[in-house]
Amino acid sequence: MIDKAKNNMAALNTENPLHLTYKNDLVSIAVLGGIKLEALERLRGTLKVQLNKSARPPLRHNLDLYSDTQLDRFAKKCAEKLEIGASLISASFYELIEELEKYRLSQIKEREERAKPTTIELTTKEQETAINFLKEPNLLEKTNDLIGKSGVIGEDINRQIMYLVFTKRKQQQPLHVISFGSSGTGKTHLQEKVSECMPPEDIIGITTLSDNAFYYFERKALSHKIIIIEDLDGFVGALYPLRELQTKKKIVKTIVRKDSNGKTKTEHLIVEGPVCVGGCTTKEGIYEDNANRSFLLYLNESNAQDQKIMDYQRRAASGNINPHQETEVQEFLQNVQRVLKPVKIINPFAEKLVLPESVFKPRRTNSHYLQFIEAVTFYHQFQRESKFDKKTGEEYIEVTIEDIENANYLLKDVLLRKSDELTGSCRNYLEDVKTYLKSQKKKQFNAFEIRKALRVPKTSQWRYHRQLEDSYLIKKVKKKDKQTNQYQVTDEKEYQQMEAQIQTVLDDCLEHIKKSVCGDSPCSSVPKRSKSKVERSTK
Repeated sequence: MIDKAKNNMAALNTENPLHLTYKNDLVSIAVLGGIKLEALERLRGTLKVQLNKSARPPLRHNLDLYSDTQLDRFAKKCAEKLEIGASLISASFYELIEELEKYRLSQIKEREERAKPTTIELTTKEQETAINFLKEPNLLEKTNDLIGKSGVIGEDINRQIMYLVFTKRKQQQPLHVISFGSSGTGKTHLQEKVSECMPPEDIIGITTLSDNAFYYFERKALSHKIIIIEDLDGFVGALYPLRELQTKKKIVKTIVRKDSNGKTKTEHLIVEGPVCVGGCTTKEGIYEDNANRSFLLYLNESNAQDQKIMDYQRRAASGNINPHQETEVQEFLQNVQRVLKPVKIINPFAEKLVLPESVFKPRRTNSHYLQFIEAVTFYHQFQRESKFDKKTGEEYIEVTIEDIENANYLLKDVLLRKSDELTGSCRNYLEDVKTYLKSQKKKQFNAFEIRKALRVPKTSQWRYHRQLEDSYLIKKVKKKDKQTNQYQVTDEKEYQQMEAQIQTVLDDCLEHIKKSVCGDSPCSSVPKRSKSKVERSTK
């Protein structure tokens, strides 16, 4: 019996999964196109049946091998055309079915094994090194330095925000981020390099996706994962289920299938989160529903950033950049992420934190603000005292004043953008126009002059001017001696005033918290940062 089983297994050749072949002493049968691993109640395939050592042409037929009616008809047809006994060819078919079932079950088992999340076990030394790093003072600044050494050039604020957003994936309320910028400004590069600092087993990188593909992931396959989308433009059809995953942390699709008896039944496809989503796009206004759920990062498009990147490219081309060192830094940060554990976070100062009134969509922005503070606390978990709920015994850590200061420092520009009625690209254009007029000591300008100075496409400029005129931030000035329209900025300091207002609100909240906690005694706070203006990620 054992020898016979070995011979039968050897009879099915599976080297080419799209051309399975079965051979016995009588016939050779090829399964063209292979078989589907789904729908175990069916075994549909296209068979090519040929007599061994015979010049007779083969027979081809598509059928469900689990249908006795179809199988008997095809066996009779083969017996007639090939001039052999119907019982012999039927026996060959049933041997083939046995082998195909074994093959299909083995393939399903292999696929399930591959789908299982890979767990990386750190050595005791690797764990100690990572934990000691997470206990160091000025943790965020040291982490930022390492992110830079991993290959991220510039974008100091953006890369810290993205790193903390990706870190929050381990909690029940993850955050999301969308990067905006012109083509070729490095949006995908920034996202890719920061995601490489995360454990590979927690990353799902997607270039394009069909409309319903999200519903066919395994139930827990996306849970606490980072979904990296290179270009949101290739995701238009899949954006709705993605938004549902972000908001409800679960998507459900109801489909209809037929069982082995041909009876229709309803099935529910359920995929559970929570997920963390990172995406890139040049089209700021198109993905508003997704943008409302995310932190919006605007890439630095300044000449200074261009020079930094080009200098890095030249050093890399000349062999003065060590790629192995960059890889080592990435692997270290991955280990740092692996030792972080989910923990409940309580913010005892939450009721005293108030957003500026100028912020649009304050409900969602307020939630993002509080969750980002939690992300900072979560990353500092090895520097926070563990406490336990007296009623439930649940372990938790608390937000500190230092965490709020760090969050305010990083999010000032994000909150500023959330308070601006202009799109990021339009705001960049207006601020560049202001800088140009100041350098030229002018009050008015024409469109052609600005296009030439700032190298702005005509269609983009027309779109910016329409938005700026609707917002009364520029106005047309008609002059009899001028054939072209002249424009004038209505308020040169409106953006700086909005920035100062946001900073004042954040500072006032923090001072109020410090007084309530420390009284007249000075509170410990984060180290003084540079007084220079925060690098605007939109420039």
